[in-house]
Amino acid sequence: MPVAMRQLVVIKTGSTIKALAQQRGDVEHWILAGMGLTADEAQVSVVDVRSGEPLPPYETLAGVTITGSHDMVTDRLPWSERTAAWLPGLVERGIPTLGICYGHQLLAHALGGRVAMNPHGRSIGSIDVTLDPAAAGDPLLAGLASPLAAYVSHTQSVIELPPGARRLAATPRDPHHAFVVAGCAWGVQFHPEFDGPIAAAHVDAFRAALEEEGQDPDALLAACPPTSPTAAVLARFREFACGTKKRDGPGVFNSGE
Repeated sequence: MPVAMRQLVVIKTGSTIKALAQQRGDVEHWILAGMGLTADEAQVSVVDVRSGEPLPPYETLAGVTITGSHDMVTDRLPWSERTAAWLPGLVERGIPTLGICYGHQLLAHALGGRVAMNPHGRSIGSIDVTLDPAAAGDPLLAGLASPLAAYVSHTQSVIELPPGARRLAATPRDPHHAFVVAGCAWGVQFHPEFDGPIAAAHVDAFRAALEEEGQDPDALLAACPPTSPTAAVLARFREFACGTKKRDGPGVFNSGE
């Protein structure tokens, strides 16, 4: 009997701005495009946990990506907590996992870290992310320049890393901007699926809130580059999940290939 194909699954925890979705598709489409995939391919599945769709069995998974969201991890919404209870099983089994923004925070929360409102306020647009020395040997971040221009849009952050996590990147506002656990599960606060126009659309959507907070939306727009080198993270994650990067057993990357 043929072995069933393991899938790359996108756990959808949120949607983008309505007008932007009509023009460019939703967040799962951007993530999959960054991996060189589309949502209608046999090796891909999108699970919208907000609508109660069941989380897939671990044995069916090649890799999992968790999207961003406009919701807050600290609200402990039922669908979010259900997903959080499922995430440690991915790490225990060495299943490649990538949490983006909300997904980054949810992964940290699920593994015993702490998420809260960022005391420095909202981060949006483009920022410089400083890579830690540990990133030099990381399969997703190795070789990227530091500081790294990255797109962001968030108000909550990982305040404490989960036990056993290794920090990979930081900013003055987010000291735990990227981390890895067990060599197979990553959280990144930045959005590797964004491009310049998507980042700019988020600034415009929150213009009133930014002005109330004392931020200058026009200056943020002017600082958004057309692309970000963080886009490479998605293609590298697909390579890792599909086995084209070598691992020394469950979740352990072999940097000597």
